[in-house]
Amino acid sequence: MALKEGVDRFQDWSVHVVWEEGSVYRIWFSDEEPSGEIPPLLSRYLHGESVDLNPLSVPGTDGDSLNARIYRAVRQVPYGSTATYGSIAYSVGTGPRVVGQAMKQNRTPLLIPCHRIVAAHGPGGYTPDISIKLALLAMEQRLSCREV
Repeated sequence: MALKEGVDRFQDWSVHVVWEEGSVYRIWFSDEEPSGEIPPLLSRYLHGESVDLNPLSVPGTDGDSLNARIYRAVRQVPYGSTATYGSIAYSVGTGPRVVGQAMKQNRTPLLIPCHRIVAAHGPGGYTPDISIKLALLAMEQRLSCREV
């Protein structure tokens, strides 16, 4: 199956996605105008619907490498919730800074939801822009509160 590329919007940001049916290989924020399609499940998420993105597979989560273990732990953080770098680190037997570096190397943000990983006393960082992390968290928390 051939790889597809598409761009959709999340609020003021464009979200570029490289994918094929059932798998996403790369996600990044860009200044491109929306074009092409992205996985429908991901599009629904970007447009504010509370959906489980775990059915979409991503590279880098298989095997026993440290990053794979970190990414699997991060994928378990529920929609509308957060975990600290320290709690993820503890769960995989490493340090919080290692988790931070793995988040920085994450090629599929949103699917490996690094925006849900926060510092002990604040939001922590987010590439390319902390305001994206804060907007994603606000959207998820607003929607998860509505479901109760």
